[in-house]
Amino acid sequence: MNSAMTANIYNHFLTAYAPKSITRYDTHKKSELRSIYNSIVKLNKDSPWYLETKGRATQEYAISIKENARLLHNSIASLGGLDAGQTLAKKAAYSSDSDIASVSYVGSGREETPSPSFTLTVNSLAVSQENMGAFLPDEPVSLPADTYSFDVTINDLNYEFQFNINQGDTNKDIQERLIRLVNNADIGIHARLDEGNARSSIRLTSAATGVPDGKSEIFKISDTHTSKQSGTVDYFGLSFISRPPANSSLLINGEPRSTVSNTFTVGKVFEVEIKGVSEPDTSVSIGLKTDVESLTDNVNSLIGSYNTFISNTSVYRQNQSLSSKLIKEMNTIALHYQEEMKNMGISLQSDSTIAIDEDILQESASSSDGSFSFNTLKNFAGALMQKTTQVALDPMHYVNRTMVAYKNPRHNFATPYITSAYSGMMFSSYC
Repeated sequence: MNSAMTANIYNHFLTAYAPKSITRYDTHKKSELRSIYNSIVKLNKDSPWYLETKGRATQEYAISIKENARLLHNSIASLGGLDAGQTLAKKAAYSSDSDIASVSYVGSGREETPSPSFTLTVNSLAVSQENMGAFLPDEPVSLPADTYSFDVTINDLNYEFQFNINQGDTNKDIQERLIRLVNNADIGIHARLDEGNARSSIRLTSAATGVPDGKSEIFKISDTHTSKQSGTVDYFGLSFISRPPANSSLLINGEPRSTVSNTFTVGKVFEVEIKGVSEPDTSVSIGLKTDVESLTDNVNSLIGSYNTFISNTSVYRQNQSLSSKLIKEMNTIALHYQEEMKNMGISLQSDSTIAIDEDILQESASSSDGSFSFNTLKNFAGALMQKTTQVALDPMHYVNRTMVAYKNPRHNFATPYITSAYSGMMFSSYC
């Protein structure tokens, strides 16, 4: 199995069973990977032997709780959680008009000089490439029955699509078939059917925006040198570019700028997403929030991520009994800090989620002893980090399994294949 196939399989499961969000906290140093490896070895060495878990629903559940633990871990890490002294110390950014541009702080927090605010004017957004095919009536295809193919070049990679045209197939039949082929391939192009006046056409839109370096188009379709019968590109009009890609046009502090994407960074501190075009002679102000505003934003993000984890795990309560064990363990962590957090307007609910009274939180954050009070939340965040690491290492701990035997304590040894049992869940339907 090659690496491309492995990536496609993994992405399929993350898309289907957990929200996919890759961050810089998913990359690790060699020392961190070595620590994870050593933890897995120790875990496997002390683990009893279990029967293989084959139920598809159970496998999907295990993958889901692992990925949700990863998301919670990364969320806390983004708030400074990788450094105990910096937990909840992440700065927050503001935008005076979030309908035109939203912004988030992506700096390290260790910049020698504070990043100044700046103004942004959006003259035009970066746009994707769009190909519009020919509008054809829903009548039998004029091409002879045969096996056809065409080639798509995107991101310097070539993909060949093969399909059959059978006797009696209509233009719309083949258009819908091609749309399924392109969308299922997931190569960065979205296909859809446009209809009007009893005719239909294929619209192809690139996921990427902007003009690639040294090129005028993001993707190209042809069947000049394809392996099967040619003719469908011209017949369906697949190569006609109805809207070429274009870069954005901006003014940052009055200076002209251009980007290939509508999401970009400024000074390695701000990540800006432009969403609309500015009105004439207007601009958006972007900068850093006050320390109190940043602190309350971080607390809301921490509690929101915790609640999301609880909600995603609660979905499995009826079918996976040990999901309640995981929720109870998370609830126990919150209960440990409950009394102190109440003074900050943070209270535990009956469904194990946490509610925030914004007024009390703001008052506590603004008080002279606010930094001391928030040590409780820092400790809470640290406890959650430890818990999510444990869940991500061994999600099978929260799965109903049949134990075969305990290992011989006098002749114990590491069994690396236990970890591969979890990994195999992602490939069981493909290999």
